[in-house]
Parts: sequence; structure tokens; C-alpha cells
Amino acid sequence: NALIVAPTADLDMATDSIFFGAVGTAGQRCTSTRRIIVHESVADEVRKRLLAAYTSVKIGNPLDSKTLMGPLIDSASVDNVQRSIEKVKSEGGEVLYGGEKLEGENFSGGCYMKPCLATARPDFEIVQEETFGPLAYLMTYRDFDEALAIHNGVTQGLSSSIFTNDMREAEKFLSAAGSDCGIANVNTGTSGAEIGGAFGGEKNTGGGRESGSDAWKNYMRRQTNTINFSRELPLAQGIQFGAGEGSATV
Repeated sequence: NALIVAPTADLDMATDSIFFGAVGTAGQRCTSTRRIIVHESVADEVRKRLLAAYTSVKIGNPLDSKTLMGPLIDSASVDNVQRSIEKVKSEGGEVLYGGEKLEGENFSGGCYMKPCLATARPDFEIVQEETFGPLAYLMTYRDFDEALAIHNGVTQGLSSSIFTNDMREAEKFLSAAGSDCGIANVNTGTSGAEIGGAFGGEKNTGGGRESGSDAWKNYMRRQTNTINFSRELPLAQGIQFGAGEGSATV
């Protein structure tokens, strides 16, 4: 799941959304934000804001109302995230924050770690895979076509988002030429789902639309019906019967 930050984006909204999408639920949602694609003109500012958020995150008991990030589901998940962090470093990425295991009295009874923010390039092998945990990749783009190419350049296709105040960018992102995901959002994040909309992915993601408003359609067959309530006989292709018996005109 990728989130694009355009030059015209509201950066307060964008960074809050990225932070929640990447760190909330310890990055263990299918719609969690994995890739952050930022225009180079605002990249430094977004990076600064994200680092401020990451360094202030409260990690601990999820039953504490002040906690934003709880534990991962098991120790194997922590190990998997840390292997991915080592992989991104070996491919040339830089860890900007986090990734360490957390142990001690405040983190007993769970598998805790710091969320990780790392720079990456779209062609990294590890970026092409999904790491199910609090690891997000930060990358930049120069123009909108490049942003879309980066966005669509993975085999997964569940959730996507763009933050922009350019209507042309927003409309293109939602069009067939834009996001190739099953969910495409504008000025809201990748994480979560709307009950009124069909939930599901494209490409190598998901198994259909069996959640949300389209659930019942998976158990039905489609049939097209036409009922004529008039005393006239409408014919296809504009054919009309002529005055003569057995004749027809177009």
C-alpha cells in the first residue's frame, strides 16, 4: 500500500495519515501504509515531520488509552521485520529511525519493537515484497507520471492514497490511468475500510469483494431484464415496421 504526497498536499494531514497508517496497529493491517512516495519539493519537510512523530510515539500496553502502538503478534513477526530492515540496508537504504526490539519491565508479555522509517528506492527487492509490520519506506519522485509508475510498480494492489489539492492529479489517480489498486483514496490514508464500499484488492492481493456493500453480489448470478409496459414494440437498432405487410425499414 502506497501513499503519494504531492507538492500541493496539506502536509499536516498527509504526515498524520502516514504516521497512523504505518505505525497504528503496529503496521499489522492489510491496509497499513508501506510505501511513502513524496514529491522532491516537499520531501525534506515531510521527512522532518515524520521523524518528529516517530520519535514521540508511545509504545506499550494497548489497553492504555495513551498508547498508539502495541506489540506485534509474535516474536517471529518481530524477527521478520528486522530481517527486512537488514535487507533494505544491504540494498543501499538508510534507516532514519527505529527497528530495535523493546524489552524490559514496560514491555513484558508481548513482542514489542520500535517502528522503523527507512529511505529506499522503488527497485529494491525488499520494496517489492510486503513486510507485515511497522516498517515504512520513504522515497521521492519528480513528476506525477513517475509517482504513478512507482506506485503501480509492485505486484500487490490493495489500498492506495494521494494527498493533493490539484484536481487533475486527484482525478487521474482515481481513473483507469491512475492507481491500479482495489481501494484508491484522495486526501485520506490507506488504512481502514468504509462499510459502504466494496473492500478488496487487485493483482496479487485478496480474494474478491466478499466484504462491504458488494458481499451479496458474490452469491448471485447476473441477469439483464427488459420489461415493456407500452403497447408499442421497440426494436433494436432503430428498426421500424413499414406500412406494407411483412416490410421493415431502418
